[in-house]
Amino acid sequence: MLNAGQFARTFSRAPLPCLCFAHATPLLRSLKDVDMQLQYHKIANLKLAAEKLDGILLRPGETLSYWKAIGRPTRRKGYLEGMVLFCGTVQRGIGGGLCQLSNLIYWMTLHTGLTVTERYRHSYDVFPDSGRTQPFGSGATCFYNYRDLMIKNETSATFQLCLRVTDTELEGQWRSSAEPYCAYEVYEKEHHITHEYWGGYTRNNVLYRKAVRPDGTVLRDDYLCENHAIMMYAPFLEAGDKEAAADE
Repeated sequence: MLNAGQFARTFSRAPLPCLCFAHATPLLRSLKDVDMQLQYHKIANLKLAAEKLDGILLRPGETLSYWKAIGRPTRRKGYLEGMVLFCGTVQRGIGGGLCQLSNLIYWMTLHTGLTVTERYRHSYDVFPDSGRTQPFGSGATCFYNYRDLMIKNETSATFQLCLRVTDTELEGQWRSSAEPYCAYEVYEKEHHITHEYWGGYTRNNVLYRKAVRPDGTVLRDDYLCENHAIMMYAPFLEAGDKEAAADE
């Protein structure tokens, strides 16, 4: 169990000098049979949550807890009903849509020297791959307060998480007090779809990560995680039927 002093709590509005990795995901997607108002509410929820994390410093030895930083998303705090995926169905829930933020943070963290100490994969693959820009299984689901995303800084540098919600995108950066000594490439292996005995399908893969020096030398090629998800659509569906929900 971590002591309170070991959690990241310090903020700086001045960005640290070195950019480690940046990524952005679209705020609105055309999802079949999903009320667009839920997505507009999601944007409001993302703005509230991003404000709680923007500029937070992760010093050596500290851990960033997604939920400890954000707190419980409640109506009193201004959170609205957004889209929540529960047992493969789309439902309404206060604070819905915050998985887009945890997905973004997890994906960016995989491209840094930080260590993910707690992460939960999505149990359902809800939409086909049209428009997907990241490997299947590269997100992190969250649910207050028992499914957290926790990231530990085991390096000698200080890191800073920077977040911004624009008119069209959720933008994020991991910045650092020191230049990263390598870049990271996240890729999948063993991707396959299994026809299960109960009649449905599951999607499976394994994620790996290469650490590469500026001269192209591969320093490491490490196993990251294994993913298995129940598919909520017919496999081999033609691209374009629906938008991917890699970023939810």
